[in-house]
Amino acid sequence: MKIPGLSFSWKRALGVSKVKRDFTKATGIPTTRSGLERKLGKMVIDTVLGGKKK
Repeated sequence: MKIPGLSFSWKRALGVSKVKRDFTKATGIPTTRSGLERKLGKMVIDTVLGGKKK
């Protein structure tokens, strides 16, 4: 039986979430699969279509 509103995450307890967040902020490389796919997809489309340079 679970207590509503109470959960435990071993990743948060060990600091995995903070390390991933700090890595992402420092490098600009997403650590989630969807974020990485979105970033790579944009790079490919920009390359193929000659997208704008910032």
